[in-house]
Amino acid sequence: MNNLKQWLGGTLLALGIATQPVLAAPAAAPVHFGDITWESGSFITEVLRLITEKGYGVETDTLPGSTVSLEAALAKNDIQVIGEEWAGRSPVWLKAQAEGKVFGVGDIVKNASEGWWVPEYVVKGDPEKGIKAVAPDLKSVSDLARYKDVFRDQEDPSRGRFLNSPTGWTSEIVNSQKLKAYGLDKDYVNFRTGSGAALDAEVSSSIRRGKPVLFYYWSPTPLIGRYKLIKLEEPAFDAEAWKTLADANNPNPKGTRSLPAKLAIGVSAPFKAQYPQLVEFYEKVDFPIDLLNTTLAGMSEKRTEPRKAAEAFLRDQPQIWHAWVTPDAATKVDAALKAD
Repeated sequence: MNNLKQWLGGTLLALGIATQPVLAAPAAAPVHFGDITWESGSFITEVLRLITEKGYGVETDTLPGSTVSLEAALAKNDIQVIGEEWAGRSPVWLKAQAEGKVFGVGDIVKNASEGWWVPEYVVKGDPEKGIKAVAPDLKSVSDLARYKDVFRDQEDPSRGRFLNSPTGWTSEIVNSQKLKAYGLDKDYVNFRTGSGAALDAEVSSSIRRGKPVLFYYWSPTPLIGRYKLIKLEEPAFDAEAWKTLADANNPNPKGTRSLPAKLAIGVSAPFKAQYPQLVEFYEKVDFPIDLLNTTLAGMSEKRTEPRKAAEAFLRDQPQIWHAWVTPDAATKVDAALKAD
């Protein structure tokens, strides 16, 4: 018997067949999505992750970071996907895009917008709630210098308060530069909230109490659909002026309304090459903005986790997302949702 074992072992070695146990191939690394903190970004990310996992069999996870740091990570392929990328806004993105390191895929939310807002009652009053108009002539950012007392900062009563984006967002840089460009940086405190949720809470609290509040915000969001708001007018868009706003180090920023929004899915170059089926899916993603705002409002009011809200969306709106994916992927996602 020993001779037989020796003969078999020698024969296998001669044929180049290993006699050791065969090791399983290492599992493919998950696709890293950016962990976006604002509501629409979190929701869209989870919708994409669920379809990517259940429909195409590709595992995913999320990694945290600010907008700028996630864009830098995408350029290095440290993450592979940003679910809601306001493409073309930051120098980090533009540089990486020019170098072919990142790509903005699709046009995922039409008619998205951003700007500076005030509650409607600040300008028009609200007789039903006994609120008088305190800034009846407020129409544009150029009028704000006259109304700093209306938006008085609690900690610095000599100035008004402007609620900016959280530090680390591209829009925070733009808004800070806009304050300088519009000559408002001395009249208004540039107040940065700690997070998107904190900004939402600050604005909502002021509106519920009928208090004046001046703030930056964007759509799609639940807040824009929840309250009656007025968006302040800004100068017509100018591409050269926009460059001065997007550059935090530019000492002489010029005023302009923000770059027309194009929401895309940001992907790294290696991801684009490795997963053509997923890129084809991402290119077709299209969330109707009214439905998205309604969905986000429900998610916010019920305090539903983005993952659960995404599952509900996929169950309730197959007529929308089935158009984005292959029939096979749609069947697999539907089956997974039923099983869960």
